Amino acid sequence: MDDTILTIEEVAKYIKVSERTVYDWVQKGEIPAGKLGNVWRFKQSEIDLWINKKLESGSKKSRGLSDLKHLLAPERVLITSFSTKRDTLTALINNISTAPQIKDPKKLEEAIWERESLMSTGIGLGIGIPHVRIYSVSDIVLSVSVNKTDIIDYQTLDDNPIRIVFMVAAAYNQHAEYLKLLASISKLLKDAAFKNELLDSDTPEQIYTLLTKGE
Repeated sequence: MDDTILTIEEVAKYIKVSERTVYDWVQKGEIPAGKLGNVWRFKQSEIDLWINKKLESGSKKSRGLSDLKHLLAPERVLITSFSTKRDTLTALINNISTAPQIKDPKKLEEAIWERESLMSTGIGLGIGIPHVRIYSVSDIVLSVSVNKTDIIDYQTLDDNPIRIVFMVAAAYNQHAEYLKLLASISKLLKDAAFKNELLDSDTPEQIYTLLTKGE
């Protein structure tokens, strides 16, 4: 075991980060260190173990959103083969309307189409996220469609055809949670490999597991 003693500068060079980053880790107690007089010192053996543990934990992370377990039920995951936005969104509206959080399905339907008439919710990268916040929804809920063909008339920012659609409905007072969820979904689906796993899934159960396995 290597008991070489390192300075902050040497640790920074060793793990290829800035000295400021190492110092911040020390202050937060996130990296093994000790003081000799008034200066911080590090055992290389302990740094090696710390790095290995970090790398191992990072490799075990999955790419789903564990929060979706509380928002997405298996029965609200669809595999579809529609060619038009109207058919796709209608299927999602009918599906999400069965959730207990939806108190007035008609108002939800009206809100979805009104939102869509203002601006397409195709955000690019083959993804659509129709979303509303209305009083007749008691809590955030979503429904997901993975379409096996391109949806030809769903306008997008980058002209890539839509294949994956998340429909999000939230209560009117859930602004912060609503925005956080939309951002999380967008970030998740920017992972091309993960998106391809969704598209290659054969059952709704597979899609649900991918989306909710979390970190």
